[in-house]
Amino acid sequence: MENTATQRRMLRVPEAATFLGVSVSYLNALRCRGGGPIFVSMGRAVAYHIDDLERWLSERRRTSTSDKGGVR
Repeated sequence: MENTATQRRMLRVPEAATFLGVSVSYLNALRCRGGGPIFVSMGRAVAYHIDDLERWLSERRRTSTSDKGGVR
């Protein structure tokens, strides 16, 4: 039995899209063309670890519309 402290919380595509506030089709497109959150592929099943989703969101935080990210 896995220890719940080390168990990784994985979200399927619909749950991950809801978590991110985007559509499933947008998340699928990001996965196909790159630039989206890190994912795990298990055959036909795709899942996202919640920490990777939070990291991806955090990397996109900006202070203004002209802020392109990177070094401040």
